[in-house]
Amino acid sequence: MLPAVTNESREDEVDEVPIAKRILIGDPLASTNAESHLLPKRMALPIFASDALSSVAYGPQEMMMILLTGGLAFLAFSPWIALAVVVLLAVIVLSYRQLIKAYPSGGGDYEVARKNLGEIPGVVVASALLVDYVLTVSVSVASGVDNIISALPALNPWRVEMAVGFVILIVVVNLRGVREASRAFAIPTYIFIGSVGVMVVTGIVEILLGHPPVASSAQYQVHADSITQAAVILLVLRAFSSGCSALTGIEAVSNGVQAFRKPKIRNAQTTLAMMGTIAIVLFSGLTLLALVAGVHYAENPCTELIGWDCSNPQPSLMAQVAAATFGMDSIPFFVIQAATAVVLLLAANTAFNGFPLLGSVLARDGYAPKALNTRGDRLVYSNGMIILGLVAMGVLIIYQANLTNLIQLYIIGVFVSFTLGQVGMIRHWRRGLRGIRLMPENLRDTKATRKEAFGLRKGLAINSLGATLTSIVLVIVTITKFTHGAWLVFLAIPVLSFLMIGVHRYYRDVEHEIAMDDDTHFGSQGDVALILVNKLQKPVVKAIDYALAAKHEKTFAIHIAVTAEDAADLEKEWRAHRMPIPLKIIESPFRTYAGPIAEYIKKYRAENGSAVITVYLPQYIVGHWWERILHNRRASRIAQQLMLLHGVSITLVPWLLDSSELIYGRRSRALPGQDRAGRYYDDSVVQKGRRVMRPAGPPKTASIDLKERDGK
Repeated sequence: MLPAVTNESREDEVDEVPIAKRILIGDPLASTNAESHLLPKRMALPIFASDALSSVAYGPQEMMMILLTGGLAFLAFSPWIALAVVVLLAVIVLSYRQLIKAYPSGGGDYEVARKNLGEIPGVVVASALLVDYVLTVSVSVASGVDNIISALPALNPWRVEMAVGFVILIVVVNLRGVREASRAFAIPTYIFIGSVGVMVVTGIVEILLGHPPVASSAQYQVHADSITQAAVILLVLRAFSSGCSALTGIEAVSNGVQAFRKPKIRNAQTTLAMMGTIAIVLFSGLTLLALVAGVHYAENPCTELIGWDCSNPQPSLMAQVAAATFGMDSIPFFVIQAATAVVLLLAANTAFNGFPLLGSVLARDGYAPKALNTRGDRLVYSNGMIILGLVAMGVLIIYQANLTNLIQLYIIGVFVSFTLGQVGMIRHWRRGLRGIRLMPENLRDTKATRKEAFGLRKGLAINSLGATLTSIVLVIVTITKFTHGAWLVFLAIPVLSFLMIGVHRYYRDVEHEIAMDDDTHFGSQGDVALILVNKLQKPVVKAIDYALAAKHEKTFAIHIAVTAEDAADLEKEWRAHRMPIPLKIIESPFRTYAGPIAEYIKKYRAENGSAVITVYLPQYIVGHWWERILHNRRASRIAQQLMLLHGVSITLVPWLLDSSELIYGRRSRALPGQDRAGRYYDDSVVQKGRRVMRPAGPPKTASIDLKERDGK
């Protein structure tokens, strides 16, 4: 029976957490608190939808930037491209509502592809999603920094440092737990939705009143070279693929169903619908205002915009529209810029929820290290969050937080997962319809069966349309982005898939190797304890005490004699202190330790049978990092080599140096019932929930004589 968890034991556990960790992350949470940290819809929306909602800030910008390379006339394609993006967004939202209903366990496209298409498609989807989550963090943070610099151009020299700092901040906030992260991110997300919504409405009203907003870049003419008809088509397709960046983040809701409160499926579907509706409205409105205001956003303004001052950074499309609508130095302008920058930074938070959840599913299925399926102190998958943060910071540093370069790597992975996920759903619905067709006629004609068949056909129709559109977009995105840097994504996905399959094979082989059976017998005979002794000191005496307490059949000490003088001094000291166990000297002419010990153990087992040999190794526990350098850590190295021997178990006996107080909060020399100064106390008195030390006398047995304990 497990002991009950009391407030006192809970307090002791918290006290062992390092102070810096407690300040940054907070006190550990018990597993029983997991239910209270599930998300309601109002909190789930900013957590899971911030990526999709914030992408409206750079989706229209990237779309119009690509079109502008062909000249001002190409901006006429913008409404039609935006309409195509909106239609595709609506279809994908409807498709993922079906996926959430069919697979609510949190695996999303990965689970759909693995169960319906096989192992390799499932692993490819998982790899694509993991890569896309990394790029989501990189692109979102780079875009957020870009908007900050648009309002404050003087910060441009610190672009990379700001980006890395924001990633660290987001990691720390997420490590504090889902509930705390939702509270921190909810207000900025809703301010962004409200402020951009007000801007769109205000701009449309001004247009209707005959006073359309005019962007600051509308005065610049565009330098464009003549292009062929084939290049026109390619340019339009490339602009469409950049506009499709507004579709990223939709899959995060399907990957995070288990984070919702009950009823999980309905809440997740409602959140997805709300996210899709808001994204469509904001994307369409911002595109309309940008076209009316005459925003000219160029990939290289110094060469494409005639008369542009290259000494100043180019304002983002959002900044130009806000300035045209409300005025450059107005309060609403700065509110929108601040909200846009914050929500773009928080868009990375979608990945910090999706990546760890997907990693935990992969670890559960054996395709990722088991550490990714371990919850941290705050009930989140902290290992996945830390890995995502480190990789994203590396990408930002390599690409210098340049949004234009990073966006070329974006959305490839998400459309790979979109397409394979939708194809997997088609097979899922067809399997269900096939099962109904195989039913006896009397069961097939019931009202419930007909209703079920209608639902299956509706899901098949929606996902068939989704698969068709996403596969077309995947081809377009691949063609238009491959030579602009997206080839790196196509290289990363198969490499990561290969590694994941290798991890799965490894776990499978290990499980097969250690599986229980009734035929394996180890046949150990005898129980022997060896204590390694370099010098006769307190850590060695403690190891001997442990070995004697375990009551092995035989117990003796071993000294590896590197020099004859050290061995003679040890033997003399051993006799002088009348140690209760024999000492054996093993010569080591080549000054090695593990090798002579291993040879001795092999020889002993050959002469005395397959005895179990327990090797006791004293080991220092220190509190400062530099102390680890000063101590040679010989015990750990010997233990690693001796563990390769059959019939050998290793027992590391810790000796806490005074500096270990920094870790454990107590001195090593303090015995049970003593304070740090060595005074005895009684902590049985509790006042206001905390232990109160009272003076007390020493216990009857403050120490144990080794010879008495061994009965000698």
